[in-house]
Amino acid sequence: MKFALLASGSKGNCCIVKAGNTQLVIDCGSTKRYLSGCFDQLHVDHMQSDGLLITHTHTDHVSQLKMFYDVPVYAPESVQGNRVTTIMPYQHFQVRDIDVTVLPMSHDCEHTVGYVLKCQDKKMVYITDTGYIKEEVKPYIQNADYYVFESNHDIEMLMQTRRPVYVKQRIINDYGHLCNEDSAYILSNCIGDRTREIVLAHISQEGNTRELALQTLKQTLVKKQVSLDRMKLYAADQFSIYIGGGKE
Repeated sequence: MKFALLASGSKGNCCIVKAGNTQLVIDCGSTKRYLSGCFDQLHVDHMQSDGLLITHTHTDHVSQLKMFYDVPVYAPESVQGNRVTTIMPYQHFQVRDIDVTVLPMSHDCEHTVGYVLKCQDKKMVYITDTGYIKEEVKPYIQNADYYVFESNHDIEMLMQTRRPVYVKQRIINDYGHLCNEDSAYILSNCIGDRTREIVLAHISQEGNTRELALQTLKQTLVKKQVSLDRMKLYAADQFSIYIGGGKE
């Protein structure tokens, strides 16, 4: 299993996952020009994808749905269309070689979800846009090989921005986004012996830095006596291609 994170943040989100003979895309936010350029650079035909998985309907996740007009779409019930298969929390379904599990998130967009993808002996967790992780979700995200996981903001840094108070409150509440500390704490309690890679995602460009998000995660893992030598840690940029997963 390998993946390519094309965009991650409030200006767009998109991730390609390949496993076996299957190609999935998670979310399709950003501009058509940017995504098309990424697909060309990676020599990926997005129209040959076996499925498009949608996490929720905020524009930064669905703005380029029309680019996938002939691709099967799997989405929460808030997404409508002839080619859309409605998915529900905790549902399992198969897209060719990849087994997909749908996980409910807590965000200010109804029916927001995350995903666990499995193929053969590999497991990937993809979670962004959630204020917290529900206790009943945590068993599903234990000991994955790869994590793409939200680390949106540093609380102190966010509070020092010029954003309106109501926006700050929206971000830090249970229906907003995970802060660095909460993200690191959850990850430190979920990763296991098989974990090889963690990509911190949806990092705020005003209320956080990639360096700070990574530092918080590393410090938390060290306190838990987790060896950093056995895994790769990366903080995703808003507009930058990151290729992860197995290199087979």
